[in-house]
Amino acid sequence: MHGVKVKTERDIAMLRRVCSHVWVDTSRGESPDPRYLAFEAPKPGAASNGEFERLRKVTWTIESDLKEELKQAAEVNTELEASITEVMTDLQEGKQIDLDRLKDGVDAMIESILRNPSAFVWLREMKARDRYTYQHALGCAIWAASFGRHLGLEREELRVLAMGGMLCDVGKAKLPPELLVKQDPLTAAEVQLLRDHVRLGLEVLGVNAALSPAIIEIVATHHERYDGSGYPRGLKADQIPIFGRILGIVDSYDAMTSVRPYAQNRSPHDAINELYQQRGRLFQAELVEQFIQACGIYPTGTLVELSNGQVAVITEVHSLKRLRPRVMLLLGPDKSPLERFRELDMGETEFDETGAPLTIRRGLPNGSYGLDPVELFLV
Repeated sequence: MHGVKVKTERDIAMLRRVCSHVWVDTSRGESPDPRYLAFEAPKPGAASNGEFERLRKVTWTIESDLKEELKQAAEVNTELEASITEVMTDLQEGKQIDLDRLKDGVDAMIESILRNPSAFVWLREMKARDRYTYQHALGCAIWAASFGRHLGLEREELRVLAMGGMLCDVGKAKLPPELLVKQDPLTAAEVQLLRDHVRLGLEVLGVNAALSPAIIEIVATHHERYDGSGYPRGLKADQIPIFGRILGIVDSYDAMTSVRPYAQNRSPHDAINELYQQRGRLFQAELVEQFIQACGIYPTGTLVELSNGQVAVITEVHSLKRLRPRVMLLLGPDKSPLERFRELDMGETEFDETGAPLTIRRGLPNGSYGLDPVELFLV
């Protein structure tokens, strides 16, 4: 609900329908710091928001412009992709993982995310959507570090989260390749075999004494679910360590927004909606709400229609004005392509060219009006 302006009694009535209470910063005329937002009362057995306040040790600030950071992030991203490819190839050939190379790339990625988390998230959305296993490993690392940054974790904790995200599905390198690319529905036996990647991953990583036990714990628990329906042990609620709960959300979000052989990918906005629908069931409600704060109702890479009919793609989500992101305008009000794409910061532009309030009307599915941000080479 960040960035909602309250102007009329109708606005207040709307808020009463969907909120138990709100914070309004009347002095600044904009959304308050998300750390001071309160959510619904925790359900029985659920952890309170105090858990996240105990996690928070640092308040990170934006230190670089998006365009400036994109240049550095692109170099690190290329190196990381090469490292992940090397790791997966080594595993398939029965060799030991070179963790030092991965750690160097992860450290460089974390430094970029700390300066400006939008750059790596934007690169993640715009990268070519092939080689799912490799891209998913990188995506989980990026989202885990970005989410940890939002929660106020320290550098070393961000490294653990990012490495856990990078390695959580490493056991799939030991599965039959044809299983990972199968497009037809999996049989019950194939589903069980696919789930075995957790055990295989633990076997692969367990021989490496240099690996943090916290990373091993992430790999072991990232498919456990808050209601006990996950695997391999059927853990529930706070039986699942906090980093395992975090990676469960991150892994699911990145999988939903990626092109997979056996499933249609969803738009970032639709994936956020799905996570929200599963809060309190598959995922801890408070953690889902925190994740939505981290990436926004309309995350980076989402196609949106504006109130004046123009179509745009989200390029950057502001930390306080999450409903007023930076966008790249692609189509005019009549849905015809613009001669030249134009950036617009909705955080600074409240009205369109006619003087009417400019807002996001709705999120659009992937491929709407024939648009694919990846094919448009926006970076």
